[in-house]
Amino acid sequence: MLKWALIFLVISIVAGLFGFTGIAAGAAGIAKILFFLALALFVVFLIVAVAAGRKLTE
Repeated sequence: MLKWALIFLVISIVAGLFGFTGIAAGAAGIAKILFFLALALFVVFLIVAVAAGRKLTE
């Protein structure tokens, strides 16, 4: 998912350079949403992994 966020970020930068501001804004918005979604999933899985690790040691 982070890969797709980076792809949309590159698309928005390239589109912005060529003057397609509407496409650039849309791609940047999608990249931002995907980035924060990937970040949230990372935090959730990190918490689950730490909780599972504590459960195994007890």
